[in-house]
Amino acid sequence: MALGVCSWSLQASSPAELVARVRACGLDAVQLHLDPLRDGAWDERATTDALASAGIRVLSGMWTPLGEDYSTLDSIRATGGLRPDRHWDANLAAARANAALAERLGLSLVTFHAGFLPHDARDPERAKLVARLRAAVDAYAEHGVALGFETGQETAETLEQVLVELDRPRAGVNFDPANMILYGMGEPVDALRRLAPFVRQIHVKDARRAARAGEWGSEVRVGTGEVDWRAFLAFADRELAHVDRCIEREAGGDRVGDIRAAREFLAASRSGARA
Repeated sequence: MALGVCSWSLQASSPAELVARVRACGLDAVQLHLDPLRDGAWDERATTDALASAGIRVLSGMWTPLGEDYSTLDSIRATGGLRPDRHWDANLAAARANAALAERLGLSLVTFHAGFLPHDARDPERAKLVARLRAAVDAYAEHGVALGFETGQETAETLEQVLVELDRPRAGVNFDPANMILYGMGEPVDALRRLAPFVRQIHVKDARRAARAGEWGSEVRVGTGEVDWRAFLAFADRELAHVDRCIEREAGGDRVGDIRAAREFLAASRSGARA
């Protein structure tokens, strides 16, 4: 099991800045946002050379489907993942291009938000999404890459049902405990237990629940939110010890400080468990 940081959390404007901020976090591994390399915003060779020269490993990739709007829960429900019809062709093309990029980078996993998956198996939107997810998973599989779906936009029960329905061995889960709280979709530890057979990677992130239904929860520094880290880490260390973990921070004005604090929190939790 390796511990890294999500590259997008560090808000770097260049490969050199990313390297500096990863080092400042006290880490030597990243989950890399692939889209800037795919669309040319970052030079692929310059990025890989900078990371390799600094001894920073790329654990996995991340892909952002076109048109996602996280302004409100309603907006991301409508625009998230592979749901929007107007972006489907472009998103499938991006999936294919990112799959080829992931293979060039030597990655075995790319993660993304699939989009809100309907609980009702008879919902036409569910059949549409299952078909699109199969196409995306197959595009990655052609390059030997697994595709992990982020948790949170549906319950663990629904995600488990869809994964079984997909019937694709290269489809899995990027488990984010904070997302379960942010979206109000269940208890993280119970969800992790249920989805454990599918988990390919874990995001280390924390959150507090919304005061009112239909609103976002609040992302907070790891260890200060409502994730039961003692129970979560006990299960993960026992049952998913082989699964890489990446610290993600998408709010706050001191990303490096918060990520360093998360790393220290995990180290202290592990030391406490040994004691």
